[in-house]
Amino acid sequence: MIRNVAIIGAGKIARDQHVPALRASEAFSLVATVDTGGGIDGVPNHRDLAALLASGIRVDAVAICTPPQVRGAIARQAIAAGLHVLLEKPPAVTLTELTVLTDLARGAGVTLFAAWHSRFAPMVEGARDWLHGKTVTGGQVTWRESVRRWDPGHSWLWAPGGLGVFDPGITRSRS
Repeated sequence: MIRNVAIIGAGKIARDQHVPALRASEAFSLVATVDTGGGIDGVPNHRDLAALLASGIRVDAVAICTPPQVRGAIARQAIAAGLHVLLEKPPAVTLTELTVLTDLARGAGVTLFAAWHSRFAPMVEGARDWLHGKTVTGGQVTWRESVRRWDPGHSWLWAPGGLGVFDPGITRSRS
């Protein structure tokens, strides 16, 4: 059983979602963070994954909560170290990068899991069943989310190479 988890990237999603979930679970223990801007109170923090691995702290899995541009390189390093990997959304910058990570994880015998907060929501199964056998020929997304309101402080979204926002419009029901 996976018990000892390290969070890589101690920003908003890590603090709002990952840390509370880990602390509420009897199955997992948050044992370390990796963040250049400071970690989580009460948990050893390291400047990079190499420093964490050299520290001697036993880690079974990592939750990679960094901006997507650096996620692939960190995931490759974690997989090579034999760690199970959870990737925040989006899991990779390109489908090719995700395919490479999937193949590496499969070859290393570790789990590679992509997070999405609505992945197991009841409506997902219903939508899948309704779409089964149908061909989608078009669609329209009406954007109703203010990224500056719901994701404050994410300046990397707007920076060159920041990749913008990946919420597909159905992930939040804010008015």
